[in-house]
Amino acid sequence: MYRKILLAVDGSRSADLALTEAARIAKAMGAEVEVLFVADDSDVFLGAPHFDPTKLRQGIVALGHRTLRAAGETLEAEGVRATTRLLEQPVAPGKFAATIVAEADRWGADLIAMGTHGRRGINRVVMGSVSEGVIRATTTPVLLTRAPGEE
Repeated sequence: MYRKILLAVDGSRSADLALTEAARIAKAMGAEVEVLFVADDSDVFLGAPHFDPTKLRQGIVALGHRTLRAAGETLEAEGVRATTRLLEQPVAPGKFAATIVAEADRWGADLIAMGTHGRRGINRVVMGSVSEGVIRATTTPVLLTRAPGEE
C-alpha cells in the first residue's frame, strides 16, 4: 500500500500522465503526494558565447512554479493531499535522477511517479534518460508514463 508518492514533473505531456496516475493511486489509497520540479540549467548551453544564463534560470524557475501550481490545483480538485517543492539546487549539476532519488529518500516516499520521454538512439545517448537513472539508483518502486508519440 502506498502512503507517500513523490511525483517528479517537468511540464511535459508524459509528466501530466504521471500526475493523472499518481492522483488515481493516491485517491484510492489515501496517500499524499509531493510534487517535485528540479530547476537545473547546468547542462544547457554550457560555455555558449553571448548567452545570458540568468534569463534561462529565471525561465526554468518560472516554468517550475507554473507546473507545480497546475499540478497542485489538479490534485486538490481530486481531493488528494499534496505539497509542492521546487528544488533550485540539485544534488550535483545535471544530476536530475540523483536529485529525484535523494528527495524521495528524504521525504520517505514509497512510490516515485514520473513521465519518460522514451528517447532512443542518439537522442538517448546525447540527452540521457532521467527515468532510467532513477530506476537504477533507487529501491523505491517507480511508476513511469509515456505520452503517445513523445520522443
